[in-house]
Amino acid sequence: MGVQEVIRQLREYRSRWENEAETVDRFIDFVAAHPDCFERHLRIGHVTGSAWVVNRAGTHVLLTHHKKLGMWVQLGGHADGDADVFRVARREAEEESGLEGLVPVDGRIFDVDVHRIPGRGEVPEHLHWDIRYAFRATGSEMYRVGDESHDLAWVDIPSMKSVTEEESMLRMAAKWRTRLSSENR
Repeated sequence: MGVQEVIRQLREYRSRWENEAETVDRFIDFVAAHPDCFERHLRIGHVTGSAWVVNRAGTHVLLTHHKKLGMWVQLGGHADGDADVFRVARREAEEESGLEGLVPVDGRIFDVDVHRIPGRGEVPEHLHWDIRYAFRATGSEMYRVGDESHDLAWVDIPSMKSVTEEESMLRMAAKWRTRLSSENR
């Protein structure tokens, strides 16, 4: 995977989520303009990979109470030069949770988001251009809390508002509920 594959996947995503076209077009422009967009050293922002990890039944999502951000979010992190963002998302989810046997739901982009990361120390405020994939836990659902988290928790997806009001988190919950209801028909 590289810049062109990411752009292809983003275009495919845009065809499924036309209401997000403005964000996706900004994302495509950013990736096309910055061949080093997978590198953390790109100070204006960089591509990150995240994972919407659901339990076997698809009723709960595993969230992390992120130490640096101080809020509940999906698992994920920096690409650090790896242009295979799908691989980054899976690796970050496994590293941050200790879960093994995560299976991609369909391998396509599940969600995208562009969000500000506050400056800390020598790292200035910048943007994370986040590509998110959905995974299902197939092995043990017992997680371990890693160094980057205050805590992890399986959150009942319809109750997402009990832990966050963050728009992109609620958007992913809505997408997942729609997907789950169509699978159960």
